[in-house]
Amino acid sequence: MFIGEYSHNLDEKGRLAVPKKFRLDLAKGAIVTKGLDNCLFLYTKSEWQKLAEKLANLPFAQANTRAFARLMLAGAMDVEIDKQGRVMLPEYLRIFAGFKKEVIVAGLYSRLELWDSGKWNVYKKKTETESNKIAEQMAELGV
Repeated sequence: MFIGEYSHNLDEKGRLAVPKKFRLDLAKGAIVTKGLDNCLFLYTKSEWQKLAEKLANLPFAQANTRAFARLMLAGAMDVEIDKQGRVMLPEYLRIFAGFKKEVIVAGLYSRLELWDSGKWNVYKKKTETESNKIAEQMAELGV
């Protein structure tokens, strides 16, 4: 289970240190892909397999399902953690997410989200401001 918020810097080669507490879970390899809200999603191989199967079984005759599957699957890349606990983030994904230097690693249970720190701070502030409204909508979903 991934939880928490961590700040790390990209190095000059585009490598990102994974928080130490998550490294063992990702040691057998991981998948990084384009996420929503211009962040990246980082999954363990087993969690990725579950998601990929669901995406592969979506009705491909619907344009929105094709578009979402393309975003997630075509944008994905296998990554491995090196001996220093870093993952190499492909350039096309760093560009997609608008990474500059500082990256926020946010644990969201079954995945990690990787955010440019500036975008994360704007998103977080907006979400915190609207938290009561969001909570009401979540209550409608049974949360």
